[in-house]
Amino acid sequence: MAFVWWALAAVGGILLLLLLAALARTLRLPRKSTVYTLSDDTARVEEYAGKLSRMVQVETVSRRGVAEVEKFRAFHGLMEELFPRTFAAAEKIEIDGNLMLKWKGQSNKAPILLMSHMDVVEAGDETAWKYPPFSGMIAEDKVWGRGAADTKASLMAFFQATEELLAEGYTPACDVYLASSCTEEVGGDGAPKLAAWLKEHGVRLFMLCDEGGSIVQDPVVGVKGHFAAVGIFEKGYGDVKFTARSVGGHASAPARNTPIPRLAKFVARVEKRSPFKAAFSPAVNAMFGRIAPYCGNFGLRLVMANLWLFRPLLKKVMPLISAQAAAMLATTIAFTMQSGSEGYNVLPTEATVCANMRFIPHQGTEESLAIITALAEKYGVETEVIYRGMPSASLDLKGEAFAVTQEAITACFPDVGVLPYVVTGATDARFYGEVCDSCVRFAPVNYGPEQMKGMHGLNENIEAGCLPAAVDYYKTVIRLQEKR
Repeated sequence: MAFVWWALAAVGGILLLLLLAALARTLRLPRKSTVYTLSDDTARVEEYAGKLSRMVQVETVSRRGVAEVEKFRAFHGLMEELFPRTFAAAEKIEIDGNLMLKWKGQSNKAPILLMSHMDVVEAGDETAWKYPPFSGMIAEDKVWGRGAADTKASLMAFFQATEELLAEGYTPACDVYLASSCTEEVGGDGAPKLAAWLKEHGVRLFMLCDEGGSIVQDPVVGVKGHFAAVGIFEKGYGDVKFTARSVGGHASAPARNTPIPRLAKFVARVEKRSPFKAAFSPAVNAMFGRIAPYCGNFGLRLVMANLWLFRPLLKKVMPLISAQAAAMLATTIAFTMQSGSEGYNVLPTEATVCANMRFIPHQGTEESLAIITALAEKYGVETEVIYRGMPSASLDLKGEAFAVTQEAITACFPDVGVLPYVVTGATDARFYGEVCDSCVRFAPVNYGPEQMKGMHGLNENIEAGCLPAAVDYYKTVIRLQEKR
């Protein structure tokens, strides 16, 4: 008995020492805050907003399985009108409505690629919009319309950056490619075609800049301010269909465990207790470590500054703190569509539920699919994989491309925190793995709560005042290649 008490006392003493060490580390941590301001350069804001407005006015909705090449070529025509120096100086590569320009530099070694897609999602009920979705209305210090934020703002910004550098007579240190696919929103073959062109021509990129992260606000509960969320890898993408079968029958005498109840039990099990393992990647470790100085609440600072001690706790409570942050730790599955019989009084011979999955690297595509398939089998449910995509390689946080990105952010957004970030959506950058090891997923525009809500929803808009800094960011990235 004495030994037990001694052991408990020893464990308690060790825990106390660990907690004291964590407290000491937290007290030494400097406090930081962020400042982000919109541009007050009226001339630049009006010029850039005007160009973006015209880009939004050209409807570039992409539709799965429908090729509308001429529509996108018409958009190319507008771009050539808006950015004449760029198109005059660069080699134009057009593949089935997808656009790429090659701006020749002093060297063809280790070129860079700036990219954002030109296609947009459908507007839905246009009468529900505050301003017509393809009007490009400039009002309330914002540019309104489908694509204003996702992603014609960043597309305008890097074309404008090259336009201004050319006006100065500038020649880049390396070749600079400007690319824009017309199929990103439908996961089409646009970006793969552009990437294939680079591969066929022996182009190996030093770095690639795409969407994925942005300037965001209040990234985690308890953390206030503006942060540059730099996506360093993206999760894999999957679509899965689950089917339960039976002999059917009349609803007046239902058998037990028919298809819909089996599917319901399966879905409830997954929702109640995820079968996927949560783990902290280097990106998440770095993100939370960098967030710690900005935490207003001491308890949160204590946890974020001492992941070595509190990581197991965070794995458990993260879904309560932020669904977005929790998605960075594990494979996720979201049930999105379902079907059964067509009659109220008919038991289905077959019922289905469909899901979208996002695969985390530490428990990749095949392992995650095997886990969910085995779990479905326990409920008499069949699994059919409709589409599977792999997680991307990660950007090296100690590498030169991340250093360039961080330096450019600091130059253009000096009082904004920089956070490595796991991209839980899908971007065109995932198709460039064979020609680029350093894919940076960061668009230098401000996405506040209103802008996040509007993307793929109603009343999409972007603050016009954030556009000058976005243009400056791309100019800085290009100029920083001189240091390599």
